[in-house]
Amino acid sequence: MGGRVYRSANAAGDGGGPRPVDSDARDPDGAFIAAEPLNQPAVEANAPPTEQVAEASAAANSAVMAVGSLISRGTGFVRTMMIGAALGGELIGNAYTTAQFLPNQVYEFLLGGVLTSVLVPVLVRRRKADPDRGEAYAQRLLTLAVIALAAAVAVALLLASGLTALYASGQSADYRGLVTGLSYLMLPMLFFTGISALVSAILNTRGHFAAPMWAPILNNLVVIAVCAVYIAVFGAEIIQPDQMTVGRVLLIGGGTLLGVAVQAAGLMPALRKVGFRWRLRFDFGALGLRELGRLGAWMICYVGVSQIAVFAVVNLLTRAGGEDSAGILIYNNVFLLLMMAHGIIAVSIITALLPRMSAAAADGRYADLTADLSRGTRMVTAVLAPIAVCYAVLAVPISVVVFRYGAFTGENAAATATVLGAAAAGLVPFALSQLFTFAYYALPDTRTPALINIPVVALRVLLYIGFYLVFSATFAAAGMMIGNAVSYVAAAVVSAWLLRPRVGRIGLGGILRTMGKVLVAAAGSALVGVLVVNLLPGGDTPSWIEAAAGLVVGGAAIGGTYLGLAMLLRIREITEVVGMVRRRLGR
Repeated sequence: MGGRVYRSANAAGDGGGPRPVDSDARDPDGAFIAAEPLNQPAVEANAPPTEQVAEASAAANSAVMAVGSLISRGTGFVRTMMIGAALGGELIGNAYTTAQFLPNQVYEFLLGGVLTSVLVPVLVRRRKADPDRGEAYAQRLLTLAVIALAAAVAVALLLASGLTALYASGQSADYRGLVTGLSYLMLPMLFFTGISALVSAILNTRGHFAAPMWAPILNNLVVIAVCAVYIAVFGAEIIQPDQMTVGRVLLIGGGTLLGVAVQAAGLMPALRKVGFRWRLRFDFGALGLRELGRLGAWMICYVGVSQIAVFAVVNLLTRAGGEDSAGILIYNNVFLLLMMAHGIIAVSIITALLPRMSAAAADGRYADLTADLSRGTRMVTAVLAPIAVCYAVLAVPISVVVFRYGAFTGENAAATATVLGAAAAGLVPFALSQLFTFAYYALPDTRTPALINIPVVALRVLLYIGFYLVFSATFAAAGMMIGNAVSYVAAAVVSAWLLRPRVGRIGLGGILRTMGKVLVAAAGSALVGVLVVNLLPGGDTPSWIEAAAGLVVGGAAIGGTYLGLAMLLRIREITEVVGMVRRRLGR
């Protein structure tokens, strides 16, 4: 799989010569017309071979990453299911999920957003400009990251009990003690997560996309095995925090840490494959820390503001979580379902487009940047819409089939279905808001997304608090998902509005026409899905067999109806894929 990946001019062998451009033809609205297969005559008879390959680069990268992400997210699905089966959807599961939030938030604040917004575009530029194609620069970054992340782990461990008090206020001392104990084992995850993310960024800028998509599978397999051992040794039963023995905590917490460490180790062979040699370099002055600091400061602002929303939802749902309501574990499970679809589709497209858009922005080719952005917007909308419909219409069978095992009860599954039905509305807006944010990062501009994020997060937190106060505990998590969706729409609209004066027209007319057609197709498929599901046995409390049948039949009905309406309405992003499949089968 590693052979069919995007290789920009920055990643090509010589660093000179013509840069790849997207040669796909466009209609008068700026919409893309599918390129012919690579073994057909080139768009330009004298186009160099590298440009011919570049014509389909974004699609090829998206396909490579979508396959890897599909398997990764699939094993992640099993991982989530096993965690729920082992720990349940109540206090123990909520404590475990809260403990996982701590290293994730520290990582995001220190490095997570800075990697994608600052370092990938900078690495692309260094790959183009430096005589050694950016190798020494990347070595310095890795060295600095190791030192900074190790120091961050040490500080976080010292502050673990204080962090627990912030997140788990309102809970018993036993619950807070369990979260703290798990945190001591899980906080070192941020070191391995940071190294994995930086290595992935280096691989992506060298045209290697496969390994970063496949490495998380190792992590998932380790945690799945740990949960299986936990169930085998301790059983799958609902217990209270004071019943979590040291052995239980060590197994589930230490096993989660081991999974992240294995994931980081799994990326190292790929570095050698792309010719990168990691050696320690301490001349950090050559990193251009002033530029990184200027760009990174705004990203830290962006992430810091975002973490306020994360803190709010964890704290409120920790208070709301109970036997018949959705706590933080169920909220997180549903969010992971959304991220599975987002990761397979949107992240694959965004990751393939970011180096292209960064290179186009560096060269002043804003028409190419906006063309990629427009195409990505229409592709994300058209492909994610039927998945959102499935999440909304099939929320009950999905929740039973995916989560109803072991200590995860039928009441937990019913609460999950309520949250998933509400969350479906935010899938497409979230993906679009992310795509436009990454367009700013390609410029590179971290200031504007940070400033946009302040009112967006303020709106989100106000909606969280409002839904928590207005709704009962049973519907608090669903209300917060609706709050997410509203804030994602606001972020996407404001981002697009402010971006146009910077880069020019983004093909808004074509985007809105595609969205209108997608809305019609989605509404029609939702109607058919509801009718089909209501005819099937099981109702709101189906058995596993009934839920699985409803998922298969309802999914087929929704998918078939959407595809048929998309072909009838000539939604190009769908018809192109169908046409490509037909050509492949025809051969």
